[in-house]
Amino acid sequence: MMRQIITFLFIVSFTNLVVLAQKTERKFEIGNQTFLLDGKPFIIKAAEIHYPRIPEPYWEHRIEMCKALGMNTICLYVFWNYHEMEEGKIDFRGQKDIAAFCRLAQKHGMYVIIRPGPYVCAEWEMGGLPWWLLKKKDIGLRVQDPYFMSSVKRFMKEVGKQLAGQQITRGGNIIMVQVENEYGAYGVDKAYISAIRDIVKESGFTDVPLFQCDWNSNFQNNALDDLLWTINFGTGANIDEQFRKLKELRPGTPLMCSEFWSGWFDHWGAKHETRSASELVKGMKQMLDRNISFSLYMTHGGTSFGHWAGANFPNFSPTCTSYDYDAPISESGRATPKFFEVRNLLKQYIGEGEKLAEVPDSIPTISIPAFELKQMASLFDNLPKPRTSEKIMSMEAIGQGWGSILYRTILNKSVAGQTLIITEAHDWTQVFIDGKRIGVLSRMKGEGAVMLPAVKQGAVLDILVEPMGRMNFGKGIYDWKGITEKVEIKSGKTTTELKNWKIYSFPVDYEFVKNKSFRAGPAPKDAAAWYKGSFSIGKIGDTFLDMSTWSKGLVWINGHSIGRYWQIGPQQTLYIPGCWLKKGANEIIVFDLASPEKAEVKGLRQPILDSLKGNSAYTHRKFGQDLDLSNEKPNYAGSFKPGNGWQHVQFDSTAKTRYFCLEALNSQGGDDYTAVAELKIHGDDGKPLSRQHWKVVYADSEETDDANNIASNVFDLQESTFWHTNYSTSKAKHPHQIIIDLGEEKTVSGFSYLPRPEAGKPGMIKDYRVYLKLKPFKF
Repeated sequence: MMRQIITFLFIVSFTNLVVLAQKTERKFEIGNQTFLLDGKPFIIKAAEIHYPRIPEPYWEHRIEMCKALGMNTICLYVFWNYHEMEEGKIDFRGQKDIAAFCRLAQKHGMYVIIRPGPYVCAEWEMGGLPWWLLKKKDIGLRVQDPYFMSSVKRFMKEVGKQLAGQQITRGGNIIMVQVENEYGAYGVDKAYISAIRDIVKESGFTDVPLFQCDWNSNFQNNALDDLLWTINFGTGANIDEQFRKLKELRPGTPLMCSEFWSGWFDHWGAKHETRSASELVKGMKQMLDRNISFSLYMTHGGTSFGHWAGANFPNFSPTCTSYDYDAPISESGRATPKFFEVRNLLKQYIGEGEKLAEVPDSIPTISIPAFELKQMASLFDNLPKPRTSEKIMSMEAIGQGWGSILYRTILNKSVAGQTLIITEAHDWTQVFIDGKRIGVLSRMKGEGAVMLPAVKQGAVLDILVEPMGRMNFGKGIYDWKGITEKVEIKSGKTTTELKNWKIYSFPVDYEFVKNKSFRAGPAPKDAAAWYKGSFSIGKIGDTFLDMSTWSKGLVWINGHSIGRYWQIGPQQTLYIPGCWLKKGANEIIVFDLASPEKAEVKGLRQPILDSLKGNSAYTHRKFGQDLDLSNEKPNYAGSFKPGNGWQHVQFDSTAKTRYFCLEALNSQGGDDYTAVAELKIHGDDGKPLSRQHWKVVYADSEETDDANNIASNVFDLQESTFWHTNYSTSKAKHPHQIIIDLGEEKTVSGFSYLPRPEAGKPGMIKDYRVYLKLKPFKF
């Protein structure tokens, strides 16, 4: 009998081992011109969504929406700074439980692609890199700086602990892992990419393909032989042209667009971005018919809650709280008309025996009647304990990651009609004398000086600085906040640096903002204050908080940090997830930096994402300004070839230059427009000059009514955005000119021109002239 029992237990154990082995024998690999899932050809149809931009109670709903769209995979970044907000304190709990997010995707039959960075971009604060790295003034970011690399290794090891066990070979659903992110837009450093690859492997990601993504124009710069190469591009791109070079170099590789941009992100002060649904579907169909895999970036954008929205580079351009992205699934998780157009396409490509999932119900919405926030706490009446310093210090230098910062000093002599110069105030600055505001400076507009009124010795100078998200792209990730250099008073030719500062920190933590001395009473004029109120609801649902009567600031609901608002738009509402509300009374706190028109809010059923107010910071031609080239001689004249892709021009001789003017004389198609995606200007060594300090000082025409085709797009390092002259032919006639200030004198030997990425579109330049000057052009 005992022998029979032992035999039975052996059979059961052996059977379990066989079943377990069968479960863990699943495999995802690279085949000949195709991916292979368990040995069979597989096309990745991935939906990019970001777990920090979706409230944790809604994760499953958003995954179900992606499944119903016709996707088979979820693609997501790992946001380092979201998990390690303080050095050495790494958190993967609750809203940050990325492993739980992946398990939810597996529950619904979805595979997962992980993109752990360490840099992710994503229009996210500092591109996902932690702010505390900047406490080391000489830090090297995205290079083999020992401190940076040891920090990356520590974090990636923890990511491996969370996710390596969920690779498909181990019973999970992770099928690919990315190494770094779009490094070609940052630099050329294969040794660094190799080191990151090794760290990813050492963290446990050894069972699935590793890949790197870049643009078709730069993917070779850092391409490693043992990684899969993928290409990123957007709606309307010429699909065959995007993959042409990759197919030449690797004819047997599976092709994948690792970011097919469904829309675009919004900037404060600029029109809400949209992209054509028909062009999106057209591009997806072309890829599917060519056996090309893709990840739709974004399928659902969500919200950059709290302080997490970043800023673009070059030219500081902060992004909005809403990351709606004009994606098929809206910011609040609702199916858009674009959703159903994509779904109708993808249902034609469902695998044999598969069925398109039903679209889940939308989260209900509610409206909230207007109510007033009657309690107020002035910033100047609620100053925390200061830090004293002889010289100005950045936020990072005093250990502050986010929030606002106040610098205070006493003027030691009387002044009148002199200029206060603040060098590198990041990002939105208000200047006060004895509590009265005398000026507002915006980094977006390059402002850094204010005239001082007549004040007596002993006057109190206060400078309140609000950072608006660290830049998330290019070399802009070195983005210290607060006042990063110095403050001076200029009188004639004499400048005097101000010293002996008291520095006050105002964090964004709820525990900090709730503990204020609130009182009833009118708001202070042109000054920062916290406002507190409550509202009651009978049922729970999503809503959109109308902030259109407020100036600029942040909102907290029931302790949840909702995000930034700014009266300039285009976003005028803030998305409030119903899962963060409760029946009955709800608390709201608003930190408004410059006093509202009316301390009142209400909840709407629909968002307001495209309402601009006031003067835009983005146009590059003053009213009545006309460029005068009548006495100028072009340094170079030529003609571009028709078609897409970069074209390179070498001048006959080098020239000392500060101002570069490109004049388009006509177009390839005979239309009246000019469009340029990117410009590079070459130095005397033939290599592209840094574009970090470039400014557009003139563009004869820009489209800002129906799209954000502004002139500074020619050096935003984004090949899918472009400068386009005004769509109205009455305003757009050749010739068209753009003038770029290089920021300092340079020796120039040529330039490169990238037309807009679509085939056969208007605005492709044919004949052109180039003017180079050391002094400004005449108008």
